[in-house]
Amino acid sequence: MLEIEIEHDQTSAAAGITFDRGNGFDRRNTIYLAVRRGRIAKRICYVPYGIKGIRLEPLSGQKGCFSVKHFRFVWLTPRFAYSRMIRRLNYADRHFQGAGAQQILKALKEESREENVSWRRLLAAYYEGTFARGAPNFNYALWREQIEPLREPSNNRVVIAIEKLTEHSSFGIALSTEGASVEDIAITLDSLIQQRYSHWYLLISAEQDADEDISELLNQRLHEHEILAQHLLIQPPESTSFHQWLASLSQQIDYVTFLAAGDALAINATYHLAAHSYQHPEAVLLYGDEDRCVDGERALPNFKPEWNTDLLLSVNYIGRAAAFSLERLLQYSHLCESPEQVDMHALLLAYTDGLSKADIQHVAYVVLHRRYSDATSAAELTPDGPGFSITAVQRFLVEKDASATASEQPELGCRVQWGLHGPLPSVSLLIPTRDMLHMLQPCVDKILELTDYPNYEIVILDNQSSDPGALAYLNKIARDTRVRVLRWDHPFNYSAINNFGARHCSSDVIGLVNNDIEPINGSWLTEMVSHAVRPNIGCVGAKLYYPDDTLQHAGVILGLGGVAGHAHRFFPREDGGFQNRLHHTQNLSAVTAACLLLRRSIFEEAGGLEEEYLPVAYNDVDLCLKVRELGYRNLWTPFAELYHHESVSRGIDDNPVKKARAKREVDYFRSRWGQQLLHDPAYNPNLTVSFEDFSLR
Repeated sequence: MLEIEIEHDQTSAAAGITFDRGNGFDRRNTIYLAVRRGRIAKRICYVPYGIKGIRLEPLSGQKGCFSVKHFRFVWLTPRFAYSRMIRRLNYADRHFQGAGAQQILKALKEESREENVSWRRLLAAYYEGTFARGAPNFNYALWREQIEPLREPSNNRVVIAIEKLTEHSSFGIALSTEGASVEDIAITLDSLIQQRYSHWYLLISAEQDADEDISELLNQRLHEHEILAQHLLIQPPESTSFHQWLASLSQQIDYVTFLAAGDALAINATYHLAAHSYQHPEAVLLYGDEDRCVDGERALPNFKPEWNTDLLLSVNYIGRAAAFSLERLLQYSHLCESPEQVDMHALLLAYTDGLSKADIQHVAYVVLHRRYSDATSAAELTPDGPGFSITAVQRFLVEKDASATASEQPELGCRVQWGLHGPLPSVSLLIPTRDMLHMLQPCVDKILELTDYPNYEIVILDNQSSDPGALAYLNKIARDTRVRVLRWDHPFNYSAINNFGARHCSSDVIGLVNNDIEPINGSWLTEMVSHAVRPNIGCVGAKLYYPDDTLQHAGVILGLGGVAGHAHRFFPREDGGFQNRLHHTQNLSAVTAACLLLRRSIFEEAGGLEEEYLPVAYNDVDLCLKVRELGYRNLWTPFAELYHHESVSRGIDDNPVKKARAKREVDYFRSRWGQQLLHDPAYNPNLTVSFEDFSLR
């Protein structure tokens, strides 16, 4: 057991320990461990016999200040070590979450027989995968070497799986060669030739084929690879439009993918897409994860969430790693007149409009290695342009809601602002409190001073305050026509207090607000209300910061730490987060009730907050999941910003009674939502559930 404690100045950090087995410090012999300030981190590792030295990198891949407070190895028996490793897989690896120790061991041994590898070696690799963390831009190479091979099926497995498919979807790869070099085209051709699933066709226009260099390359590849000769389709002369040509291929092709020359499909790309279409025959859009090839090296992974309507309005997070049902695609021929003239953002917005989640399937594997040029910025998510089209979003909004507007955030994406129709909805902000005048007064005063939304009231829910100063303040502030004070004379129960407050309000929108919240921008409530009144939106959450301007809340991710956790916690205020998601309005499974808005009708339909089993913790996540179960999309916006002095009012769970209560709440929450905690659709299975920083899993 390795134990280490490091004080450092980073948002998040990992220590690297490398063993010298006699050939120097080779990074293939490196293990990693996340290190948090003020905590001793522990993990099991195998120390090989005959090592010559051990190298410690306190901040692996990062620069900063640090101090090593504690560092030691504790020798373990193999049996104890294996049991602890299996226990970790139970909550930290998506393959084994929720399984018992015996089930995990059985699965490892079955896989070891199939792959002819020791089950102990597989266990060690899976275990190591739960620690393979750190910002993807510097840890991706290690992930590709050690983790991806465990997740990608081998050639043998693919062959067996294909044999079991009773139907085989076929894919048309529409290739754009505009501005591309012969080398770029060769990269794409070679990736197609290497596909383990052979039901694909290369679609290329006669004009492209007429190019002397392209023609020579095609002839060379046709001569060398029979499979390309069988699967090359050339568009007839100009008399036939791209749309007409696609329509004529409907008996041969089920899905169409648009690639730019230089893009390379991963070796299992068409297999993964076909397998998902087989499992989900209703799917009309399939899309996968992707990365970029920089100087021949795969880098900068984009691990995507499942279908996320509001994120797509902010940025084209899907990109070109997508397969469109040909039957539906033919309805949008004006948006794809040729492979060179596809506005992917416009096409995706129009194509997905009105579809259900079942119609759109995410493939959680890297299926596309995008071409990369020095001119490509880090914010761009498509091969040949920015990851958004402001014109496409604006045109889409005109058809959906004339009062909605889209504005460009340079190099980041679009901000969509939704208009409020008719009389402004009334809002009740419920603020439970007990004493804590030094927290309550700044909260209430700042809301009253800063908020520019006019039609709201503050409802202070006083839970047995006894401090004279607090009582005097409550009596004084109640004279403000925008403030009411209601008394709750019972033991603390966050859920019951807020349900009580909601019953005593008649507003259109209910806001759950902690007494340790302070708004930063005056438009925070306008922003949240404008989303909360949208017909398909349920709970709306805000962007919250600690007083030191590090991030406290950017939405809740299910499964983090075994239950649920806050996304990107402790990131600097200005940081964009993974794939700039901290800059984008998006749908998330849950948001914190430290600042949460939803329509009264939805709150009542969901049955309010759970009073009996969740009196203190996880009641907000439970509410969000109930709302989602009713068919609404929960949403987080980065454009409502507030400070949050987290849990100052009720303190922390630091005594046996509180710890027992916390355990009961966790047990109930897991029993109620267990299956949904195994996979969050707003997250990605390749990202960690051990930490909150969107690092690799």
